[in-house]
Amino acid sequence: MIKDTIIPMRKRTVFYLFLIFTLVPLIELSLLIKVGSLIGFWRTVAIIFITGLGGAYLVKVQGFNTIDAIKRDISESKFPADRLLDGAIILFGAALLITPGLITDFIGILCMFPSTRTLFKTPLKKYLRRKFF
Repeated sequence: MIKDTIIPMRKRTVFYLFLIFTLVPLIELSLLIKVGSLIGFWRTVAIIFITGLGGAYLVKVQGFNTIDAIKRDISESKFPADRLLDGAIILFGAALLITPGLITDFIGILCMFPSTRTLFKTPLKKYLRRKFF
């Protein structure tokens, strides 16, 4: 019984990973080529470089802020569930920021700000509740 559900799940996971690792770079590359043809090669490189530096700074600041908030919650004897989700979203955003591309940079930067992080946190909470509780 369990084996019957695991095999389709593995096939689905492999399919999703295939889409992520082929379609996302293809879309990013075509967008970079299009932007490069509109504004020029060096300006496109500058945008990628600036988003990389800005993203690294945001990851550092938001990451340390989240670690401090987790420590504060623990010292107040509260379980830091929301803060841990914040940390996971920041880590995901950091991975997107080190991936070259404009779309991944945009989504990665959205993961860095607490106000836009809720765009990711709310569906993630619903998914986790449905899956594990």
